[in-house]
Amino acid sequence: MKEAKHILATDLDGTLVGDPEGLQQLLKFYDEQVYDVSLIYITGRYCDSALSLIETENLPIPDILVTDVGTSIYIGEKFEKDLEWEKRMKENWMPDEIDALASSIPGLTKQPMILENRCSYYVSEIQPVEEFKRKLAVSAIPHKLIFSGGKDVDVVPKGSGKGQALQYILKKYDIKDPNLLVAGDSGNDLEMLTLGFPSVIVGNAQPELLESEAHPMIFRAKKGFAGGIHEAWAHFHSK
Repeated sequence: MKEAKHILATDLDGTLVGDPEGLQQLLKFYDEQVYDVSLIYITGRYCDSALSLIETENLPIPDILVTDVGTSIYIGEKFEKDLEWEKRMKENWMPDEIDALASSIPGLTKQPMILENRCSYYVSEIQPVEEFKRKLAVSAIPHKLIFSGGKDVDVVPKGSGKGQALQYILKKYDIKDPNLLVAGDSGNDLEMLTLGFPSVIVGNAQPELLESEAHPMIFRAKKGFAGGIHEAWAHFHSK
């Protein structure tokens, strides 16, 4: 990863995955280039679910896999956990207190999964999210709240998130001035899309991204899914 000069850092569901034909065209395009493209998958899925998707969709094995909305990082073909990042996630992490607070809010339903470094809930309207934000702020529990897709609420360690994880990776491997493209489709991607790197909001993105403020380094693709990534790569890196 230290020698990486061209990098795609992408969300999976709704971004890289969702249009099989567009995905094959993107991968064929990368195969035809004179340079190698290193892959970082940054997903809201937990590890086993992400690995299952990679197998089902026959995706290339990434150099780095980031799961659970940026709270877990796995390195290399054997997907070995980055223990330094894991240690950071455990510092001041209070999941029991967060769950207890969430249980007092009507309309906030805990997701039925055992998740690592992450408390996740479903909502059907915005009011419970706003109440949750207020109660978390008053409690002084260290956290970061991410609302995406109009229904998913994730509370993660304060120093985590997709953007923080990507910055950590670039610093860890001393990757400077890469030809990087960051790709996403929902609210939990916004942090990494606004880091200042060349980024793309794919054409099929969720309203929270489509309605987000314009940014000079964010390309708004007309095409959806992998086709939008292909469109943005040509815009930024094929000149």
